[in-house]
Amino acid sequence: MADHDIESIEVDRSKHVFIEFADGVTATFDLAPLRLACPCAECNSRRQKGETVSIMAETKPDDVRITTATMAGAWGLNLDWNDGHSTGIYAFEKLRYWIDEYIVEAHVTRPT
Repeated sequence: MADHDIESIEVDRSKHVFIEFADGVTATFDLAPLRLACPCAECNSRRQKGETVSIMAETKPDDVRITTATMAGAWGLNLDWNDGHSTGIYAFEKLRYWIDEYIVEAHVTRPT
């Protein structure tokens, strides 16, 4: 079992994405930080150039919504956003890395 294996996932399209990893760690990602962290090539390029990834997520974070959420095989989550963006696949390994390294803000609980 790898740290990034998933036990369960819940997508609340107007609030958050909740993930329970197989080792008992849970993470709840609010939508705006997750949208701003989109791992696709376009968003990575924008970040490298210092450009805005999502004006809505930066200026109206409470308005960010997921329009569609689908599994990308057994390894990730494909999220379509209400700002029209739909090319980012959020790999579970990447999501786990983000919470372990405090790269993307999330509410995390770890078993004791």
